[in-house]
Amino acid sequence: MAQRTRPVARSAGRSTHPVPKAGSTRRADRSWLFLSPPPKALAMAGWALLPLRAFLGFTFCFAGLQKLANPNFFNANSPSGIQAQLIASIRISPLHSILGHFLHFATALGVLIALGELAVGLGTLLGLWTRLAALGGAALSLTLFLTVSYHASPYFTGADIVFLFAWIPLILAGSGGVLSLDAVISSWTKREAKLGSPIMVPLRFDVVQQVCGHYDNGSCDAQRGAPCDTRGCPFLAQANQETPLSEPDDVRRRALILGGAAAGIVAAAALIGAGAVALLGRAVGGAPSPGGGPGTLSPGVKSGTPATQPPPATTSPQTSGPTGSSTTQPATKPAGTLIGPARDVPVGGAATFQDPSSGDPGIVLQRTPGSFVAFDTVCPHAGCTVGYSKAADVLVCPCHGSEFSASTGSVETGPASRGLTPIHVALGSDNQLYVDG
Repeated sequence: MAQRTRPVARSAGRSTHPVPKAGSTRRADRSWLFLSPPPKALAMAGWALLPLRAFLGFTFCFAGLQKLANPNFFNANSPSGIQAQLIASIRISPLHSILGHFLHFATALGVLIALGELAVGLGTLLGLWTRLAALGGAALSLTLFLTVSYHASPYFTGADIVFLFAWIPLILAGSGGVLSLDAVISSWTKREAKLGSPIMVPLRFDVVQQVCGHYDNGSCDAQRGAPCDTRGCPFLAQANQETPLSEPDDVRRRALILGGAAAGIVAAAALIGAGAVALLGRAVGGAPSPGGGPGTLSPGVKSGTPATQPPPATTSPQTSGPTGSSTTQPATKPAGTLIGPARDVPVGGAATFQDPSSGDPGIVLQRTPGSFVAFDTVCPHAGCTVGYSKAADVLVCPCHGSEFSASTGSVETGPASRGLTPIHVALGSDNQLYVDG
């Protein structure tokens, strides 16, 4: 019995593999089409970007609320405060000539940064004006990179540059229409205008081939070998219709108004919540200072023994007079600059001061009675201001967690690659502390 074969649709005298006419340009090789993005590919990225959206949104909300709840962040005398961080950034940032002008507005700048982080985080989590929120997040990350972690070594150990590039997909794709207020507003306005649903539905190309006819070398078997065209294909027929490149003005205007109203409601709720968090932080004392609450030395305020008072006998050198009696020498002052009274540095504790030679924040510790060490508190990794943790007896960087020996300043835990710069400190016979500079 002869085997029956399935006929192939052809026109008389025409082959499914037509030979190009002489002089005609050969069609471009289409075997690489799978490398090209599909139409409106950015609108299909919503689910893939959802974990990134959740992480960035939560992180920035947490960072903003943490600053608002911590009174030390706005305290000019705290080594973890915004003013201390600005001083440290001026030393290492390529924007040092600009940052100096913000020192007088450090508190206002700190509030602005905290509220900005909160706004970016909420916009990202809720999918409200997502691209604008992502642009704000990228701007904050770029600013922090140029001021705080510019000299992080290696460069990838600084988190700010990683956050900067993490915002780029959200700048390009937005929320992708997934679990976002942007998608809800867009869908509602288009439905009211009877424009149809904006949801994109992906379709495999082999399904299009089966319905429309076999696509081969630029020709279509279903259309008798004619060059492929959208006419006659139910999936592609809409391409011949005149469709506007953008939404009508009234639809865009309504979406903008609704988005603005939603943003206003979220902003009001965020401000109320931020105020409550700030008040709660001050009521409970806020987060402890990285320095474990050290005092601040002031050379103009001598709360210890006055310099004109004779020093104690245990610290005063004595000489034998002609009759064999002991005489006390006058109080002597070591070479250097006075930073404050030794009494303000408790045994086993620390106090902060400003290094007169560099202008950097410094810290002095009294390890044992009468034994003092001092260090420049600018972390060599990314320029943050370290503080003393009395419980762990280490100097800790609040930005990236580097730990340094409280006795020598050497690195105990990275990512810092070298230790803190030591500052020579001396105790004078007048019970005052002096440093070089």
